[in-house]
Amino acid sequence: QVQLAESGGGSVQIGGSLTLSCAASGNIFSINAMGWYRQTSGPQRELVAGISSGGSTNYADSVKGRFTISRDNAGNTVHLQMNDLKPEDTAVYYCVAGPYWRFGALTDVNYWGKGVLVTVES
Repeated sequence: QVQLAESGGGSVQIGGSLTLSCAASGNIFSINAMGWYRQTSGPQRELVAGISSGGSTNYADSVKGRFTISRDNAGNTVHLQMNDLKPEDTAVYYCVAGPYWRFGALTDVNYWGKGVLVTVES
């Protein structure tokens, strides 16, 4: 089992920046990819960004150029630097992890964090 603990959520004004962090613990050797999903008011969750153990990344079109995902050298903590935040970025952000990085993306999510709320205010 893997546990994911997010931190860094909060409120920020339009155009501001925020960094989310996620620390993985437990059987981290089963993880080859980590990332972030987000959920707004509806039931659908959107993949925001992912990163492989080798450092490959992918992003949703809506955040390209504004968000940056990174991973520490030990590989068990990921960060999501969010710049130029917009009201539509308001969501609960979930850290995720899984065993596979395929076709340039995190394809199988086995573990979810509890989520942190990011609110972008006008």
